[in-house]
Amino acid sequence: MSTDSTDGVAKGVPEVDSAPFLQANAAAKSRYGRFNLAIIGGTGVGKSSLVNAVFGREQARVGKGLPVTSGIHYYHDESLGIWDFEGFEIGSSRSPGETLRAHLDTISRRPPEEQISVVWYCVLSTADRLTQPDVDMIRALGAAGLPVVLVLTKVAWTKNPLTGSYRPPHDVALFRDWLEAPTDANGAPLHLPLHRVVLTAAQGANGKGTGHGLGELVAETLALSPDSEKDAFRIAQRLNLPWKREMARPVIAAAAASAAATAAIPLPIADAAALAPIQMSMMGRIAAIYDLEFTSVLPASALAQFGAQVAGQALARSFVKLIPGVGSAVNATVAFSLTSATGEGWLRLCEQIHTGRVNVTEIPGVWAEFSPSLVSVVKHLVEQRARKR
Repeated sequence: MSTDSTDGVAKGVPEVDSAPFLQANAAAKSRYGRFNLAIIGGTGVGKSSLVNAVFGREQARVGKGLPVTSGIHYYHDESLGIWDFEGFEIGSSRSPGETLRAHLDTISRRPPEEQISVVWYCVLSTADRLTQPDVDMIRALGAAGLPVVLVLTKVAWTKNPLTGSYRPPHDVALFRDWLEAPTDANGAPLHLPLHRVVLTAAQGANGKGTGHGLGELVAETLALSPDSEKDAFRIAQRLNLPWKREMARPVIAAAAASAAATAAIPLPIADAAALAPIQMSMMGRIAAIYDLEFTSVLPASALAQFGAQVAGQALARSFVKLIPGVGSAVNATVAFSLTSATGEGWLRLCEQIHTGRVNVTEIPGVWAEFSPSLVSVVKHLVEQRARKR
């Protein structure tokens, strides 16, 4: 029982068990699984910069590199796996196409959770044409049934001062057009099993600011991903926050409905601790969607202390007496509204952590900026009552 009111936990409020948060977080990560990207390209093409721009972490920091065999490495964490193909520039007795086919055969024998979902085949935008080894390797990828996005990297975009739109250099645009309808030296159609061609710059001009073309790359990658791995990609990528909100809001709605069911017979404030596991589980699932790591940063005791401030009895005590017409107990509508408002506040905070504006360790101190307000709770209360009419 916490008795220290100086840490933000009211006297007499029972400490909240962190297990529901941790268990729900782990279960969500397991359910969503891992998205595996293969990235192929010569030295200096900018593969690592592209990975960092899209996924928000350097390739080498995705996880410990596993040298599966000479020429390929597998880096991974819980949500993202990167197959990095190297060594095609080095002369050998086998052609690059043959070498790649051997690598793909090696990968095909790896566990299911390591199988390639999508391939980014990276080529410098300043190249005029694909080399024959490029053509051979792209055909090998197509023969393996892998969806290939050809990514032209390091595009020197220029901005139109009037419209604000960006466009690539003329020669790069011509290269893109050729890739989309390739022909050989005689003008005959050239078979290239490319699903998409995307022009990118991982960074802005002079290495500053955000890049260009990355949103299109992310959208095309999602479209080509297997249905069973689309959510894993949405979680791994860092550029499209609306995708994460779309995943998180059903979690909030389900938790709010569960809280309402728990309070179908109105709960005295003292018994509102029964809502805490529901609300903490909701927060754990949302944290997984935003690809946030808590267990290595915040110990279970810190999560429990934080939970005592934001969930269950403490949350009910903060609002019930302030909401007109609900008395001193938590009924189904109030439980729904409190949980919904808490979920939305937690979603906003997770976005701030996800984008690097807030550090995970700062959560207890900044929660007040995102916690439910009376206005947000009443808003959900009114919406819930309107649904019942």
